[in-house]
Amino acid sequence: MASLDIIFLCIFIGLIALFVVSFMLFIRRLIINSSEKGNQSVEIEKKLDKIIELLEKEKNF
Repeated sequence: MASLDIIFLCIFIGLIALFVVSFMLFIRRLIINSSEKGNQSVEIEKKLDKIIELLEKEKNF
């Protein structure tokens, strides 16, 4: 009986540890993705600024 309790306790602790690790990796991935999206938006803004400048130059000619 005691050995069965120890096995269930080990399984329970293992599942809790697995949940914690999975949750931490999920949050880490969200942070990485949000920073990459921020970098992409900065690049898009630069490209749009360049297009606007080119259109303004073309308009002035």
